Amino acid sequence: MKKSLTLVPLLWVVLAVSLSGCNPFRHRGPAICKEPEGYAKATEAKVLTIPAGLENPDTRNALRIPDLNTPEPPARKKDQGCLDEPPSYTLPPKPKQPAG
Repeated sequence: MKKSLTLVPLLWVVLAVSLSGCNPFRHRGPAICKEPEGYAKATEAKVLTIPAGLENPDTRNALRIPDLNTPEPPARKKDQGCLDEPPSYTLPPKPKQPAG
């Protein structure tokens, strides 16, 4: 009886660890790219308006985000999949060793 009480939690731990790195529901075909997320279309907020009689906050050390100067990536075709998942990778065959 005592063995089964320690065996059940051990089995649960083994099951949880073995399934933690696996996703059995993962789609194995070419990935379907999603539309840009909402945060990708975010815009800058209005400048803070200070009511009369109050002091402006010190913004000398405010975070400055530089402009993005990179070109747009080329359009991907539907059969190319998404960049969300790495491309398939296979190693080249090893060269045969010379006999001798």
